[in-house]
Amino acid sequence: MIDFSVGAVQMTSGENVSDNLAQAHKLLREAASRGAQLILLPENFAHVSDGSSYIVAEPHSPKDEISADKQPIQHALQRWAAELGVWLVAGSVPLLTRANGTATEGRRSRSACLLYDDRGALRARYDKIHLFDAEVGDATGSYRESASIEPGDEPCVISLPWGQLGLSICFDLRFPELYRQLAITGAEIFVVPAAFTHATGQAHWMALLRARAIENGCFVIAANQGGVHSEKRRTWGHSMIIDPWGDVLAEACEGEAVITARLDAERLATVRRQMPLLSMRRLGV
Repeated sequence: MIDFSVGAVQMTSGENVSDNLAQAHKLLREAASRGAQLILLPENFAHVSDGSSYIVAEPHSPKDEISADKQPIQHALQRWAAELGVWLVAGSVPLLTRANGTATEGRRSRSACLLYDDRGALRARYDKIHLFDAEVGDATGSYRESASIEPGDEPCVISLPWGQLGLSICFDLRFPELYRQLAITGAEIFVVPAAFTHATGQAHWMALLRARAIENGCFVIAANQGGVHSEKRRTWGHSMIIDPWGDVLAEACEGEAVITARLDAERLATVRRQMPLLSMRRLGV
């Protein structure tokens, strides 16, 4: 790994895709103006509602043939990455097709984290593996992502110009075996785009993020939704960038925000040399 600058965008997205895209573009420009070379958007940045994201889901071609009419979200992402000259991690995009090009089934979409390079080319896709089926003490009460989202099954580590990046989405954060697999495969940095509820975020967000960083000796970039989306939906915010020792390098509050930090390669090397946890494992993943 070599030193580079990263950014995380925090939003309070609503139901209108066009409005959300305009807001995301504005915040991405701010992050780029601060020198961020890799920028992370939150989960569901283009659409948050009390219903299913299936209604705004787009087809995805393995050949990366994107239409502005049929795939406005993906088209915007390609354009922004090239315009700003940054590597862009699109937190999650609802897609009607799997990575192999086959269609999803049963009116369910895939929740896909897409990585674009600084020329706008798609470099990686990760489909969310762990779906948020849980009871939460808030106005929504019961969440059932599996009713409208089809789970993925393949972890993803991708090479950046600066190091190795492991992709994940939101509820994945509660499953340490995924991050250990990413680290063993070579990841030095994790991205965690999220829409953590206010109740669960207040209780667990920072603890889980710091744990994933510490136990794997990795940087963590986490971009969360943050604010009131509707009468039933409130998210926690507090997007963070964390170093391999668990120190918080940058943190947002609630509401829209941009945070940036420089990732220090020597810090990563020092932590891993002083406490080589990955090579000290005695059990499996």
